[in-house]
Amino acid sequence: MNTNSNTEIQRSKIMAAIKGKDTKPEMIIRKYLFSKGLRFRVHVKKLAGSPDIVLPKYKTVIFVNGCFWHGHDGCKYSRLPKTNEFFWEQKIRRNKARDIANEYVLQTEGWRVIRVWECEIKKVAGMQERLESLYNQILRTDSSDNFEENPVIIAAEPEEEYQ
Repeated sequence: MNTNSNTEIQRSKIMAAIKGKDTKPEMIIRKYLFSKGLRFRVHVKKLAGSPDIVLPKYKTVIFVNGCFWHGHDGCKYSRLPKTNEFFWEQKIRRNKARDIANEYVLQTEGWRVIRVWECEIKKVAGMQERLESLYNQILRTDSSDNFEENPVIIAAEPEEEYQ
């Protein structure tokens, strides 16, 4: 076997091992919201996109998305692999399109959609500020949220430690 095949096999194993539920950024957000007295459901399959966190009382859903998997523009964690670039480019493009479609459906059903990017939670220096901002966004009761003003926000997990 050549080195390139080994690299592709290794990459495949690594990518397959990345979880989609109960990720570290998601758990950090859930613990924070719970500590603030908010109660929620997780991974509600009846809603478009199975949001990571659903706060029925506030008619709000939260997606905690990986920068790589959802193509966070301009983020250092969203670089495409050098091998099989076409495949990854297409996959990320489909993920982004699905995210937009799910957000639209949820908003037309009256849900407020909040997306949190993995990198926002990984930055220890800004994490507390982002969590507080998220909390305030959930409690906000005005109806100024609309599809055009709220861009889709997105999360993948490298092996770095979260604090």
